[in-house]
Amino acid sequence: MKPTPPDDPRATGPESLSFTLYGTPAPMRDYAAAQTARGRRTMSLILLACALPVIASYASYFWLRPGGRTNYATLIEPQRPLPDLVALPAEDLAGRSVPLTQLKGQWLILVVGPASCDKACEQRLFLQRQLREMTGGESTRVDKVWLVDGPGPIAPAVERAVAQAPAVAVYRVEREALAHWLEPARGHQLEDHLYIVDPLGNWMMRAPADADPVKLKKDLARLLQASAWWDRPGRERP
Repeated sequence: MKPTPPDDPRATGPESLSFTLYGTPAPMRDYAAAQTARGRRTMSLILLACALPVIASYASYFWLRPGGRTNYATLIEPQRPLPDLVALPAEDLAGRSVPLTQLKGQWLILVVGPASCDKACEQRLFLQRQLREMTGGESTRVDKVWLVDGPGPIAPAVERAVAQAPAVAVYRVEREALAHWLEPARGHQLEDHLYIVDPLGNWMMRAPADADPVKLKKDLARLLQASAWWDRPGRERP
């Protein structure tokens, strides 16, 4: 039998069939693996860089504080992130469905209460406004939120009060769903407290019932100070 000439097209047939992934030169395989590993390391570093400011600010407030300093409000451990629209349905006063996660980016002072808003509810809304104003130049980093956990119209006088600049963001929520996120102190109801949420959307502090505004203001001021180097004024309510 005659040997096939080197320039015969048939001579390349078996070679082309044998060119598979396993036939890829080792340097190419090593380069692809190195690129994948490098990408994973980069993503891990980015995530760590995003989390470090928050971790450091909380550490400086809760663990590196001078001896004898204690927080007045109750620290929530572990922190509880803002639920999405499915877990916590919410509507604005016009009846439009809105995700509460849109509130991220600011420190939040939350009040919970029914639309009827009795005297105790009005006092909590007043305390909420007072606390924000007491932060002085840092007030643009704080938003006020009222979660209305029941049906019915809001009294015109209360509606006018919460609309005064800087306005309170008011949303209607389902009480049962809200109870899966916020939790009152033992022996109390959800509406008995003010709740503090950080700019990442984590509920992280609960004020005592009938809170002392001066003591609570100190807690809020320390949080704002500890986070000043990474948290900046965000959206400004009208």
